[in-house]
Amino acid sequence: MRDDLTATIGEIRDAGLYKSERVITSPQQAAISVASGKEVLNFCANNYLGLADHPEVIAAARAALDQWGFGMASVRFICGTQQIHKDLEGALSNFLGAEDTILYSSCFDANGGLFETLLGAEDAVISDELNHASIIDGIRLSKARRYRYKNRDMADLEAQLKDAADARYRLIATDGVFSMDGYVAPLDEICDLADRYDALVMVDDSHAVGFVGPDGAGTPSLFGVKDRVDVLTGTLGKALGGASGGYVSGRREIVELLRQRSRPYLFSNSLAPSVTAASLKALELIGGSSDLRDKLAANTKLFRTKMTEAGFDVLPGDHPISPVMIGDAAEAGRLADKLLELGVYVIGFSYPVVPHGKARIRVQLSAAHSTEDVEHAIAAFTEARAALT
Repeated sequence: MRDDLTATIGEIRDAGLYKSERVITSPQQAAISVASGKEVLNFCANNYLGLADHPEVIAAARAALDQWGFGMASVRFICGTQQIHKDLEGALSNFLGAEDTILYSSCFDANGGLFETLLGAEDAVISDELNHASIIDGIRLSKARRYRYKNRDMADLEAQLKDAADARYRLIATDGVFSMDGYVAPLDEICDLADRYDALVMVDDSHAVGFVGPDGAGTPSLFGVKDRVDVLTGTLGKALGGASGGYVSGRREIVELLRQRSRPYLFSNSLAPSVTAASLKALELIGGSSDLRDKLAANTKLFRTKMTEAGFDVLPGDHPISPVMIGDAAEAGRLADKLLELGVYVIGFSYPVVPHGKARIRVQLSAAHSTEDVEHAIAAFTEARAALT
């Protein structure tokens, strides 16, 4: 087996698909230090609002260690529920406009425990083809019939709903924002089709909650369909503080059943008290002002506009995920390495994270970036392209 594994790893390297892990020697922030000792601008973390090193978030986590301890050493239903867990669930429900919320150790676990609990062999899931791996794996764990529709293609979604017409329950599953492209799912149209074909709607809003929509409550808020989405999953590990943890919000009965039967919830330790308290503080900061969201939007517009003017192929949109399309995996890797030399930390994304031939550098803007940071990144892309041509 060792020989086979070594050969497979060699094939991955030869194809330019090997994913090295760069070591960061500083806190996660706009400017980070790497193992070489060099300080570089970070343009690939999901730290959308810059809260990963926000002093009030860190202070909340530190205070929670003193008040609530390091960890629960238990699952929720045995002796792992503290008052701050209930406080965070309530705060998320209020923020998202949901009836109830249940916390998980990650959104991957939330999606992994959702479908198997809710659906049986007589039911059907209709899933967008570009949904996150956690949705795909979660659906595989269920016995429900599986249908897939083309990315954001409402005609194909309707066709799949018709094919699943004999199912007891039909659940449409979609990302709110597709993480490799920055494209937003048309939730208003999805909800219209759900109403027409008596289906439920599930949205993973990990790349939207905290900064998308007029109040930052994500894609359901953006499209005005908060009350029409039945299940909303998301993460605390991106805009909402950047540490770990996930949740399912939605209809009260769905959340209650998840507490009784969802395996990742029942058999995983409770979210650490420091993470829970810091996430509460992050929600408080987001709800108190739009300044961070406004700065993020300005940085995103500046980067997208000037990169397009410079002749780079940036996928259209206005989301902070700004994919610079390269095509060839090895070329994307070389460009990322050159950018690191020029003081910009980005990663080349290739198969299996994205399809063959669609390698890219996915630039992530943050409210923590200054205008000068963004302009430096644009100049570095231009210089790196010239150097490698």
